[in-house]
Amino acid sequence: QLQLVESGGGLVQPGGSLRLSCTASEGTLDSLTIGWFRQAPGKEREGLSCIHSGGSSNYADSVKGRFTVSRDNAKNTVYLQMDNLNPEDTAVYSCAADRLTCFPGLAIVDRDYLYDSWGQGTQVTVSS
Repeated sequence: QLQLVESGGGLVQPGGSLRLSCTASEGTLDSLTIGWFRQAPGKEREGLSCIHSGGSSNYADSVKGRFTVSRDNAKNTVYLQMDNLNPEDTAVYSCAADRLTCFPGLAIVDRDYLYDSWGQGTQVTVSS
């Protein structure tokens, strides 16, 4: 069973940046699509982005242009760079992994039910 671990969350001021990391304590990520999701209190889980093992990626409209997903297979890590954060970005951010297709324009970013392996999440709080 793949064990995912997120890190990099914290408190940041509006307009600031954070970089989240997703790695596997057991198993490798290089052949898997990694999805990023977030869930704010009282709200449904929201899909943010996915990145295919080959590097193609996709983003939700809510974060397009502000968030960038990337992967370093040598480090067994996927990153989510988040810029120009605002209080509405406050949530628990989680990564997920599975063998999926992900490329721009494909309606898959929000399909959390397709992912089999999940991390515990990391809290991101945007506040002054």
